[in-house]
Amino acid sequence: MDPSPVIMKPSVRVLIVDDEPNLRHLLSAVLGRQGWEVDVAGTGEAAIEAARRIRPHLIVLDVVLPDIDGVQVLRTIRGDLPDTMVLFLTANSTVANRIGGIAAGGDDYVTKPFSVEEVVVRLRGLLRRSPMLAHSAPTPILEIGDLTLNEDSHEVSRAGVDIRLTATEFSLLRFLMLNADRVLSKEQILDRVWEYDFGRESNIVEIYISYLRKKIDHGRTPMIHTLRRVGYILREAAPEEVER
Repeated sequence: MDPSPVIMKPSVRVLIVDDEPNLRHLLSAVLGRQGWEVDVAGTGEAAIEAARRIRPHLIVLDVVLPDIDGVQVLRTIRGDLPDTMVLFLTANSTVANRIGGIAAGGDDYVTKPFSVEEVVVRLRGLLRRSPMLAHSAPTPILEIGDLTLNEDSHEVSRAGVDIRLTATEFSLLRFLMLNADRVLSKEQILDRVWEYDFGRESNIVEIYISYLRKKIDHGRTPMIHTLRRVGYILREAAPEEVER
């Protein structure tokens, strides 16, 4: 299938360094959907080798690793990669810990546990400051299957058909797409999309999920699914589902 010019993106290389396989897999999937090339490493030594080999624009670097810590990893590679932007992952939010990471050459940090949306937002912020991409900032487009969302123009389409969304519908769809293949609870959606508490008995989430379904899924293979008493999930339709 020939790609449409509107979804072409400059190549952004990202290295994810964390010893938790599930977290590596999750971040790799989410960042891959940004159109970025993603490599992963589970140890400090593997991270040093990968960083020197692929010369990434961005590194997501856990501070605690099984061999050498993330701060030492960065000190080792910083001379070779002066323009690579580094986002530290840390379970320790103390001032001393943050200063240590920044002093080693880190550019930003997030504290575990974190939302993948926050990681994406912070990485996009680092890209805007990146000397390596000063003249070729990536197009802010999310793609899940045939569903496309442009974060800058607020344009949404499915299978090439434009879909008009309200501001709240757009924010909800963006959150679902950034967390594709993850089950999101009603409380998580309220916190991230509305940013204040409607109360646990409020049905505002159900109402807006219904609005989205009518616009995104109507007459098409559904992408937005409900897990009863658990939450909601957006995922790409499997090929066999489309064929039916």
